[in-house]
Amino acid sequence: MRGISILLIMAAGTTSLIGCQSTPGQSGIVTPDDNVLTEASTATTSANQSDHPQIVDRTAAAPTAPKQADTDLPVIAVKPLVTAKEPEHEDIWDRMRSGFSLSHELHRKRVGNELKWFINHPEYVERVARRAAPHLHYIVGELEKRGMPREFALLPVVESAFDPFAYSHGRAAGLWQFIPSTARVYGLKIDWWYDGRRDIRASTTAALDYLEFLHQMFSGDWLLALASYNAGQGNVLSSIRASKLPRDQADFWSIKVLRETSTYVPRLLAISEIIANPDRYHMQLPPIANEAYWDVVAIDGQLDLNRAAELADITPEQLYALNPGYNQWATHPDGPHELLLPIDAIAGFKANLAALPIEDRVAWQRHKIRNGESLGSIAKKYRTTIGAIRSANHISGDIIRAGDSLLIPSAAEHERYAMTAASRLAKRQASLAKVYGAEPITYTVKSGDSLWKIARDHGVGMRELARWNGMGTTGMLKVGTDLKIFKSSHEPVLSATKPRQQVRKLNYRVRRGESLALIASKFNVSVQNIRNWNQALAMKIYSSRRPSDALRRCHLTDQLVFSRSASFLRLS
Repeated sequence: MRGISILLIMAAGTTSLIGCQSTPGQSGIVTPDDNVLTEASTATTSANQSDHPQIVDRTAAAPTAPKQADTDLPVIAVKPLVTAKEPEHEDIWDRMRSGFSLSHELHRKRVGNELKWFINHPEYVERVARRAAPHLHYIVGELEKRGMPREFALLPVVESAFDPFAYSHGRAAGLWQFIPSTARVYGLKIDWWYDGRRDIRASTTAALDYLEFLHQMFSGDWLLALASYNAGQGNVLSSIRASKLPRDQADFWSIKVLRETSTYVPRLLAISEIIANPDRYHMQLPPIANEAYWDVVAIDGQLDLNRAAELADITPEQLYALNPGYNQWATHPDGPHELLLPIDAIAGFKANLAALPIEDRVAWQRHKIRNGESLGSIAKKYRTTIGAIRSANHISGDIIRAGDSLLIPSAAEHERYAMTAASRLAKRQASLAKVYGAEPITYTVKSGDSLWKIARDHGVGMRELARWNGMGTTGMLKVGTDLKIFKSSHEPVLSATKPRQQVRKLNYRVRRGESLALIASKFNVSVQNIRNWNQALAMKIYSSRRPSDALRRCHLTDQLVFSRSASFLRLS
């Protein structure tokens, strides 16, 4: 395999480029990990505690960071240890540790690398722990019922950073990051009103069902089950066959796996080790009582979510954070007719809901049917569904007559619903506009368009374009949809208080299995800027269905140009 010479332009003093977030290249293959960490490579000795790995070089190359949350979730105040709890466990962490059963494989180099990252980022661990707090009691309880390793309560840390609104370029969503096809296999409903992948209870049930299925498929090997949860069982079975090892001798550490999967399993083992021994790693975990924070309340019909928050005396943001499966301004017309609510708010909510007239549960508009209108066109106009209109007006079919009137369930004021799918996307795009320093281009999808074609025509990355618009790279485009395209200057914006520093160049040779995303992550730049600075190579990548393959097929004369702050450069 011929390498590719890469030219790195090192621009000191540049601002951080936040245009796109790199993830491990899924096309890369990692060989079996037979290496173990030596004492010198894992840690330096602490003066206070000899077994605590002290990571002193914070500029060194680190493993890819765990997924960051895409949404700023409201802070949910989970009561620390003040109320009744199960007597045998001090808090939820203690209860979780008591059921840890996986070997954390601390002698493995890959586990050690992930462990170093968490130790170097205690603020990340604390932030994710607080985000997980409302749901840990439920998840741990479900694992106990099934007799599964309680380390799996931490799998959403790896999958989504415990952000139920997380959405990946591969169209995976929710705490457990289900893609649509797998979600439907495991009974998760997805439509305009509701996405079961984000529903806390439904998605947890589906995830544990899937893990149990994989555990059985791989003859009781939980690590192979975890690898398959990430990469798909077909890929792992292919890796086992390629290893030529007898089936009963093949394990996660002895087979070649996709690059992302090679860090996925070690990352779960590393965060489990942190939770198992926080004092050893000088990690401060927020205290979380070993008791339920929320419970399920039946609402017996559709209910406006802002109205529900008022009835429960909590903010709409808190309500959506506990009920992220609802995409719109109200619960689903066809169910589930239930809400998760903080336990201390349930009594008041039930009393207020009982006193609420049925007609006030959602807002209504009266629509007079015009010639040429259909239930579909009316539903689209009022941002509702045909089924909701049928239900509200006791219509069994599709026949409507001009001159008749329909009652339409609708949002009271759309701008008041800050946590609907559309509102969250608008908020994220407004934040991106500040990052890029300019308003985005609005492109309306035309017949024959594809995400790849639009990205190519505008000189942006397909993955970035999808992320900017809250969709996956394999999602279907609808004619008439407006897409936002963000552009920033190629020249870095330098602080007025700091002088421009000298630009330096460094050659870099692309190695086997590397992708643009992996290289961008390694040098702390964005994929889009690499493409912008290397137009010739960019055209090759855009013309290939598999960008990573295009990168590997480039000739020795092809060069990639990077721009980044020299303060992050480690020179030999």
